[in-house]
Amino acid sequence: MADQAKQGFAARLMLKAVGAYQSARSNHVSPCRFIPSCSSFAVEAIEVHGALKGASMAMWRVMRCNPIGGHGVDLVPLKVGEHQC
Repeated sequence: MADQAKQGFAARLMLKAVGAYQSARSNHVSPCRFIPSCSSFAVEAIEVHGALKGASMAMWRVMRCNPIGGHGVDLVPLKVGEHQC
C-alpha cells in the first residue's frame, strides 16, 4: 500500500470505504468479469493516481462491468512517465 503520508484525506477515506466493502463481501463469490476485481482495481487506482483520477477510473471500470461490456485482465495504467520494472 502506498505511504499514507503521501495520500490526501479524500484518498484515505475512499480506501477505507472500499476496504469496508471488501470486508463485507469477503465470504461471497465475486461477480466480477475482470481480473483484478473492481474493488481491487479501485484501491490500486486510488493509490497510484490519487482520489479524483483514481475514483473516476474505478467508476468507469464498474460501468464497463456488465453483460455486454468487456471481461478479462484489466490492470490500472501507470502514471505517465513511470516505468514498471
